[in-house]
Amino acid sequence: MKIDWDRRTCARRGHVTYAPDELPLRERLHTATALGEAWRCLRCGDFALGAPHGSGPAAQAPLVPRGKVLRDVFILRFLAIERAVRGVFIVLVAVAVWKFSNSQDAVRRLFDEYLDVFRPVFKHFHYDLDHSPVVGTIQKTFGYEHRTLVLVAGLLLAYALIELVESAGLWYAKRWAEYLTVVATAAFLPLEIYELTEHISWLKIGTLVLNVLAVVYILLAKHLFGLRGGHRAFEEERQGASLLEVEESAQVGVRV
Repeated sequence: MKIDWDRRTCARRGHVTYAPDELPLRERLHTATALGEAWRCLRCGDFALGAPHGSGPAAQAPLVPRGKVLRDVFILRFLAIERAVRGVFIVLVAVAVWKFSNSQDAVRRLFDEYLDVFRPVFKHFHYDLDHSPVVGTIQKTFGYEHRTLVLVAGLLLAYALIELVESAGLWYAKRWAEYLTVVATAAFLPLEIYELTEHISWLKIGTLVLNVLAVVYILLAKHLFGLRGGHRAFEEERQGASLLEVEESAQVGVRV
């Protein structure tokens, strides 16, 4: 089923109407009904009853995302939410690492006590906790120095900050955020691939696929780094999204 992004957005946010000063174009965007005047929405193209939301020269009409541009905004906001969730999670991990660094000995003693309690239980099921990879990894962390753990917490916070900045920029469709997302995401792809060589999980595979698709999509759809015509092609595509400009072009064609 094909989604009508224009009407979907208008149903949620309402129509956007504009009365241009140019009379021929104004007449094409205006109609009279038994219930009063109606103006064509710049987003979905339907006529909406009531006075226009704005007026003035056609060149000063609001640029309303529609069609493919509106779909791109929806995808960017999905990525923004994903980045925000990831950023908050990393902040929580960083806080946990910092707290652990300040009470490392106490946590170690507590872990050893629980290990002594559960060792006979797991042994009954023929599972040796002393040779468990998970237990071994946890025990290794107890050997880390305090300053090392603080450094790890700081790096995690820095990474979380990047994710949250990306999220805010993508939500408002800022071009700098698109560049930041592509560069930052691509920089961590080798690490994600390396982690898969160490241990494969569906979560890691899904994260890697999502990040690769995000990089490729933003690069191509937003014409970054000169791809597909670069910034000039991007601006032409964005400017061409306004129904008012489409109507103006059609009016010019009629005159010719």
